Amino acid sequence: MIQVRDLTVEVGGKTLAEGISFDVRARDKVGLVGRNGAGKTSLFKTVGGSIPPKSGVVTVSGGLGYLSQDPRTDDVSPGTPALTHVLSGRGFDEALVRLEKARLRIEENPSDENVARYSRLEERFAMDGGYAAESEVRRIAAGLGLEDDRLDLPIGVLSGGQRRRVELARILFAGSDVLLLDEPTNHLDADAKNWLLGFLRSYQGALLVISHDLDLLDEAITRVIHLDREGEDALGHVVEYKGTYSQYLVAREKDEERLSKLAERQEAEIRRLATLADSMRGQTAKRARQAKSLDTRVSKLEARKVEGPQARRTINVRFPMPPSAGRTVLDVEELAKSYGELDVFDGVTFDLGRGERILVMGLNGAGKTSLLRILAGTTDPDLG
Repeated sequence: MIQVRDLTVEVGGKTLAEGISFDVRARDKVGLVGRNGAGKTSLFKTVGGSIPPKSGVVTVSGGLGYLSQDPRTDDVSPGTPALTHVLSGRGFDEALVRLEKARLRIEENPSDENVARYSRLEERFAMDGGYAAESEVRRIAAGLGLEDDRLDLPIGVLSGGQRRRVELARILFAGSDVLLLDEPTNHLDADAKNWLLGFLRSYQGALLVISHDLDLLDEAITRVIHLDREGEDALGHVVEYKGTYSQYLVAREKDEERLSKLAERQEAEIRRLATLADSMRGQTAKRARQAKSLDTRVSKLEARKVEGPQARRTINVRFPMPPSAGRTVLDVEELAKSYGELDVFDGVTFDLGRGERILVMGLNGAGKTSLLRILAGTTDPDLG
């Protein structure tokens, strides 16, 4: 399903990884892991076709569904209903438009030709599952925690989390043979995440996923590809591990321990030979030839030596003590916010005292982010 051969990934003129080769076959569920900044998302974009490779070949067999870390809907009109956008995953949005145009032609001119054309389009629509499509979309959307009424709203009035769920629903509805999912559980609550895990476990195509969600990595994948890139100027390469993420962690720790010991032995041998060669210089001609031979051995060892894993770095940060706050830190009275015809919230009233901690909870689209933006002063309320 996915074949990557000798791939070199370059972003902004900087080469991040080279010599990348791996396969993901049907029913393979593969997690792509690596340290932050290793280039996982850039590799994903290259495999998904968003970034052209500097060199190498990526071959994807079958339909591809790619959920980026920040899926954009810039090419979709803000007035497009969310349901229509999800239906576009299998072309049913255009099929419905063609059917409606054919129906209108019959009203204008009920000729045999127009009736036959409508019949052909309607038969094809039915055979492709068009009449069951809307109920399937609503089932997927409900599984992802997207309220039914939100599907009927224009994309432009949905929150960022809702738009991401709509895009994920479109990709899953499309029935693609290959799925590339970058952090698919972002913006999902516990129930929606559990539904997605069940969907991915039963998925029959090829799955390649980036995630920091340990439940997803442990329950939905069978193999791990580790993108190894040690250091800012180093070039990334991949190492494959069979099993879940927890099994990968154990195997990776053993590999790092083995690499550390091997790097230490090689470094010790290089120092020993270099010291021995230095001790022979300036003596007899025979000793000079032996020293040169040792220099050659040192050069070969230097060229073949492995790099031990970098030690994990920690940062200690000190923040200055803030000034004391008043007894009542925040007063909120009768806040209201709307976006066009969508009323997000109304009559929100509460206060926050010094030392108190308030948790703001609610479904996606309930207005949590809008409320915080108003409190931070970056957005104005409509009332209150």
